[in-house]
Amino acid sequence: MADVKLVNLTKIFESRGERVVAVDHINLYVKDREFLVLLGPSGCGKTTTLRMIAGLEVPTEGEIYIGDKLVNDLHPKDRDVSMVFQNYALYPHLTVFDNIAFPLKIRKYPKEEIRRRVEEVAELLRIKHLLGRKPKELSGGEQQRVALGRAIVRRPKVFLMDEPLSNLDAKLRILMRAELKKLQKELGVTTIYVTHDQVEAMTMADRIAVMNEGRLMQVGTPQELFNRPANIFVAGFIGAPPMNFFECEVKEYEDGYYFESEVFKYRISEALGKLVSRLGISRVIMGIRPHDVKVSRGPIENSIKAETYVVEPLGTETILDFKLGANIVKAVVPPTMRIEPGEEVWLVFEEDRLHIFDKKTGKSIYVLAGSEEH
Repeated sequence: MADVKLVNLTKIFESRGERVVAVDHINLYVKDREFLVLLGPSGCGKTTTLRMIAGLEVPTEGEIYIGDKLVNDLHPKDRDVSMVFQNYALYPHLTVFDNIAFPLKIRKYPKEEIRRRVEEVAELLRIKHLLGRKPKELSGGEQQRVALGRAIVRRPKVFLMDEPLSNLDAKLRILMRAELKKLQKELGVTTIYVTHDQVEAMTMADRIAVMNEGRLMQVGTPQELFNRPANIFVAGFIGAPPMNFFECEVKEYEDGYYFESEVFKYRISEALGKLVSRLGISRVIMGIRPHDVKVSRGPIENSIKAETYVVEPLGTETILDFKLGANIVKAVVPPTMRIEPGEEVWLVFEEDRLHIFDKKTGKSIYVLAGSEEH
């Protein structure tokens, strides 16, 4: 097994005089046996990063290490990695057995060794009964297992997976998330997994590397990204329903500090007010997750009046949408709370659940405060 290290990894595409920076000086360390997810929207550079690790794209700049070996100049077949693609890329004229065996056959493994390894992998993936079939005779989930089998059978140092579940229906995707995570732990193979689905990333990853516009936004465990997003992009991308945001000015009055928006005035603690003032920030983006918005039918201290706009019952919980000036604010409440569209309510934001970002840089004030200390 092996760790993976990316040093200032950069990829620039040039076409018809246009220069596109697909991956912009990424530094990333993936630990041995770790399941790391590259997460981000379409076009953020995550698949290009994966293809550079695999050797399918040549970096414009930077270094790729697998274990302690620099692999920039190595051919893909010499990097000891296996890749699972979004479309599975199975050979339609070959049986399941021959699809799984293909990487071993081209490396001229003995026939008996090939048979033994294929049967072991098929047993592990519960597809032994399918070995004589061809891909067109398989369901999407079965094809996905065959593609995994072909990657596993070589016993590589690193698995690279490019949105392997995106072609499956919602129910099967949930099932295969758990199967993949369990399989990776059993095999103990370092895995780098690309997806745009934040729920997939949160449920599967040991750590997540969030990307946007070719740059690395933040790397951390799912809980770290959820509870302490480093910037507005990560805060808005992680979590469902997404975080509510409000643009506010920081004001100090005789009775204390406030965040003031166009539609509300929210009192904050002296400690938070002084921290923002010390950092020299006058305008902030205040964020609060829908699960952290408390809803009251009557006014209470430091609450904000709003009008119910839409009610979205989901069975186990209800999402409420409120009008607050030009903003729509989402809150998640128990299904027993009955509130009708048009009803006036009061919203409470707990200060210790707020996320505060500098409007100018988009960075969390806690990140800025930490860098100030260093």
